[in-house]
Amino acid sequence: MIHDYDEPVYLISIVAKVLEIHPQTLRQYERENLVTPSRSNGKIRLYSQRDIDRIKLILRLTRELGVNLAGVDIILRLKENVDGMEQDILDLRQEVMRAKNSQTVSHDKALVAKKSIYEMIIFKK
Repeated sequence: MIHDYDEPVYLISIVAKVLEIHPQTLRQYERENLVTPSRSNGKIRLYSQRDIDRIKLILRLTRELGVNLAGVDIILRLKENVDGMEQDILDLRQEVMRAKNSQTVSHDKALVAKKSIYEMIIFKK
């Protein structure tokens, strides 16, 4: 059965076993707000594939690069900001392409270039 990338389906024990880490490590990551698994009605933690990929990134940063959890938090926040900006750029590029293809631009997006002519008058006494 194939699950959606964001669908919470994996129990903490399964995630810990797959990633070869102790479940307490996952709980610590949650306490540090590095990962936020979903909860079932019985308050059981359920992780999605997105959560697992995020944990893999955290493990790489801590194990291979020696980053502490405070540094991981900063890196993850910066990564989220960059990802958001990249998405914004992609959206803007698509909007520009649609505007070019339709040869019209909506009034709220239209650019108007206005030239100003300044005259200088010098008075002699």
